[in-house]
Amino acid sequence: MKKILLIGKLNAVVKETNTFLARYFHVQLCSENAGTLEGMLKIVKPDLVVISLIGAYDIDPSVFFLLSDRYAQIPVLTIGTKEESERFFKYYEGPQFENLVRPVENTTIMEAVCRRLDLNERETEKEAEEKKAGKKRILIVDDNGTTLRTIKAMLEADYEVLMAISGAQAMTSIGRKRPDLILLDYEMPVCDGRMTLEMIRAEDDLKCIPVVFLTAVNARADIEAVLKLKPAGYLLKPPVKDRLLAEIAGILEGADEIE
Repeated sequence: MKKILLIGKLNAVVKETNTFLARYFHVQLCSENAGTLEGMLKIVKPDLVVISLIGAYDIDPSVFFLLSDRYAQIPVLTIGTKEESERFFKYYEGPQFENLVRPVENTTIMEAVCRRLDLNERETEKEAEEKKAGKKRILIVDDNGTTLRTIKAMLEADYEVLMAISGAQAMTSIGRKRPDLILLDYEMPVCDGRMTLEMIRAEDDLKCIPVVFLTAVNARADIEAVLKLKPAGYLLKPPVKDRLLAEIAGILEGADEIE
């Protein structure tokens, strides 16, 4: 899920914007103070910054200098009346900044946010609906198409199922739709399960996703090598449906308790 840092005074408008965006994104509120903002940018590492310009005269202009100077890679969306916006146009640096003029509908805000994040609006809304329905998402990573289709058939009645045929494709898929659990083939060419797991764990916001290894090798030494990587679990291939469903349910239940 993409992360948004919402900056502004905690008034009714900001609360409404926060409530709306939180349906689709991970939203963190932040005051319009440059020092506080810099700390939050380091902690949250947002994909987008949204600034409410209500009470524009109280907003520290150094907020804009900070964003354009040190965080130019993060797109910024400001929302304010024409008068509020004009006060800050001189600080806007190139395509990093975009402004929406109030009054503005939530649908327009959503359209602008998805555009700045390079997301498909319909897919983002559909993803939120599926999450609200409580259906967990499983990503299956295996270079064998038959294995992918077989496991998908076992799971799709209970879970939303995504598939990837390589570690690289898995990372792309995770970036678009964050899974609740990953079933990862240990023996893949080029980028094997160990390397893929290392890539996942290298990302701070992904390393908590439980990963279950699938392996066709049942020799003791190979299983010990798998377990040294401390996955959430491992299953021998081909998996038995009842065992697979029980393993996934147990891991997801434990993850929910931790949250």
